[in-house]
Amino acid sequence: MAFNPLNWLLGLFSLDIGIDLGTANTLVNVRGKGIVINEPSWVVIEKKTRIPIKIGLAAKEMIGRTPNNLVAIRPLRDGVISEFEITKAMLEYFIGGAHQQSIVPLPRPRVVVGIPSGATEVEKRAVYDASIAAGARETYLVEEPLAAALGAGLPIREIRGSMIVDIGGGTTELAVFTMDGIIVSRSLRVAGDEMDQDVAQYIRNKYNLFIGERMAEQVKTSIGSAFPLPEEKTMMVRGRNLITGLPQELEISSVEIREALRSALQVIIDTIKEAMDEVPPEILSDLLEEGVCLSGGGSLLLGLADRLADELKVRVWVAEDPMTCVARGAGLVLEDLDGCAQYLVGLERKSPRN
Repeated sequence: MAFNPLNWLLGLFSLDIGIDLGTANTLVNVRGKGIVINEPSWVVIEKKTRIPIKIGLAAKEMIGRTPNNLVAIRPLRDGVISEFEITKAMLEYFIGGAHQQSIVPLPRPRVVVGIPSGATEVEKRAVYDASIAAGARETYLVEEPLAAALGAGLPIREIRGSMIVDIGGGTTELAVFTMDGIIVSRSLRVAGDEMDQDVAQYIRNKYNLFIGERMAEQVKTSIGSAFPLPEEKTMMVRGRNLITGLPQELEISSVEIREALRSALQVIIDTIKEAMDEVPPEILSDLLEEGVCLSGGGSLLLGLADRLADELKVRVWVAEDPMTCVARGAGLVLEDLDGCAQYLVGLERKSPRN
């Protein structure tokens, strides 16, 4: 990467921002400050004009409660942009929020954004264009499993092998690393969202009870599990009875939710097994010693590490603060762009407004 005196001077006085642009949550990591924003990737828009009304946590609180002229949407699906203009507005809001924490006005920031490893060229371009349109001076892209591995502190530069499984809202990303390179990787569009849908469908089929997205997510995070619990849990679920059309409340157990999650979890487990089948024996030996690291919000599912350890026959552990791994990894890339150039997807591009 050629030295540019103007970029060097701007870099001294501008924000460096790492962004985990997730399907479920967007996290912003400002260099020198850490994670300053962690909000849901939800936007409430006016139906006719499609103008954003609320963004982030304020928008998520309105899910299922919006009047007829408004609708709550997620502008990203399966880890990629599905609504370009709304994603741009969301990024402007979050980047602006990071700027507001500065005492003095600063030039537009340099940004590193995590993207799914299975993203197409069109999807990568959409993320880049949205970031530039949202106010970034320079935008770099890094694959999420690599950023997650950096954020989790895995020794990806060393000779010995290491493995990350990053379970987000829209995608599950996994990769095996050694000596700054990826040996095997997979990007699977089965993750937290799919699990929420499975929970809602299970309750609908078994009890004729229709529940919303927020309730399905609450059930999953509160009593969902991947492995039998020492003490099984229950919780009250509220929704609409599909036969009577009236509100109904019922008690559901963690055993039932584990059954609801079985299909999605099995797809993830089978994909990990297939990837490990392609790993050289020497690297598998390293994984037996180092274990497999879990990151992302999905890694917080109760009993998931135990279930994977039982299925894979290796130690499985959850990274410290797993939800922030991608954002922290993107921040580490920004701290040494030249040294991390091999991690970036594509070349540095400039904003046409520069």
